[in-house]
Amino acid sequence: QVQLKESGGGLVQPGGSLRLSCTASGRISGLYGMGWYRQAPGKEREFVGQIRWSGGTTDYADSVKGRFSISRELRKYTIYLQMNSLEPDDTAVYYCFANILRREFWGQGTQVTVAS
Repeated sequence: QVQLKESGGGLVQPGGSLRLSCTASGRISGLYGMGWYRQAPGKEREFVGQIRWSGGTTDYADSVKGRFSISRELRKYTIYLQMNSLEPDDTAVYYCFANILRREFWGQGTQVTVAS
């Protein structure tokens, strides 16, 4: 079993910052990468970004490039999503995922609300 535990969501004003974290535990041998998707009310889940566990290469959706960044902490099997210059359109439930041996695992999600 693989468990992904997210934390760090909340309410933030437009222009503000927030940092999410996601820690993987359990049978995580063969971890290839981790990342984030998000789902806003009434919309489909969309890719936010990901980081490859070996090497740390990152990819981001165009909508968040330059504002969001993902980093990893190897010993803790944890990734971070640093979100800056947040906009109301960033409001969504953010889901952490992990790619392990060609399988995807998901966290429960954490709510991020950007509002004044």
